[in-house]
Amino acid sequence: MEIMRVLHMNKGNGETSYAKNSIVQSNIISLGRRVMDEALKKLIMSNPEISSLGIADLGCSSGPNSLLSISNIVDTIQNVCLDLDRPVPELTVSLNDLPSNDFNYIFASLPEFYDRLKKGDNNNKDCLGRQCFVSAVPGSFYGRLFPRQSLHFVHSSSSLHWLSQVPCGEVSKENGVVITADFDNKGKIYISKTSPKSAQKAYALQFQTDFSVFLRSRSEELVPGGRMILSLVGRSSQDPTTEESCYQWELLAQALMSMANEGIIKEKNIDAFNAPYYAASSEEIKMAIEKEGSFSIDRLEISRVNWEGESVSEENYDIVRSKPEAEASGRRVAKTIRAVVEPMLEPTFGHNVMDELFERYAKIVGEYSYVSSPRYAIVIVSLVRIS
Repeated sequence: MEIMRVLHMNKGNGETSYAKNSIVQSNIISLGRRVMDEALKKLIMSNPEISSLGIADLGCSSGPNSLLSISNIVDTIQNVCLDLDRPVPELTVSLNDLPSNDFNYIFASLPEFYDRLKKGDNNNKDCLGRQCFVSAVPGSFYGRLFPRQSLHFVHSSSSLHWLSQVPCGEVSKENGVVITADFDNKGKIYISKTSPKSAQKAYALQFQTDFSVFLRSRSEELVPGGRMILSLVGRSSQDPTTEESCYQWELLAQALMSMANEGIIKEKNIDAFNAPYYAASSEEIKMAIEKEGSFSIDRLEISRVNWEGESVSEENYDIVRSKPEAEASGRRVAKTIRAVVEPMLEPTFGHNVMDELFERYAKIVGEYSYVSSPRYAIVIVSLVRIS
């Protein structure tokens, strides 16, 4: 699988587009707003003389969410500066995603974004409509993207659970020689209860490798004392096969296998496909940060949302749904998943089976939602670049 080519959301503004089916990701951005506001306030208060801020949003995707994070960041900076009776610094904003991302959608949205800034600044002597400069930086964030010490604030939401590549297998050393062994994940497209331990180890190792590269790259690009807010789908358990970390993939594999059993697709293609994704535990994330050594953890917390992106707590977790409500929920969830994973699935299974696949998936998710209350664990971490 060519990750650089296929790891993008459904483009455009159609019914199956990410632009129309990204409410889950929007709600995850909102979940991290409090932590982000706190980090920005600390950043500005610790830099009283700063006249220009370099800001990057990594994994911006396309659609309305691509400018939502930046709008939130700009609003917070403006409000903090007003509270401190300080001029608003110029903002150099870089939107990053892989080259296959639908940047045209973002560019078409920029005039409205600038108009909103100008209208919001009518009573402000420092017009952010003239002080915010937005550009796009295509490329993988698993590597350098920006000049050394050019950034003050980095934000990334719903992106770092995507890996740089599909894990190739278990890696070990014998007599100093690195040995790789492909894992057999028959009938599955991600880690599951039936996956071999070698698959779990391969995915965990790939995440650790990628996340370490990410941290090392950002440590070179951020100024000392610069801050970074990351939110990603993770897990609270040490077990990578718990429902919160993998069950959306388990149900999608069931939909694919039902089509293979009817001869619509080939089972060998299911066996060959593994998602470039990993829901890391909070401990894995913390351990990687401490091992890399360039950042201190200011805050790390876990929030939970259901598969439609609504916040859940212990009090409202086990809500009983009627069967029609569960079926409707299944259709909505299937749309959000399709908007994200369809470009990855098409090269292996073909464009012509996608409608059938996600109709089946919607039905399976609806049935599961009737008897369970599936949820994601969202890990939110606030980091400070060590001086």
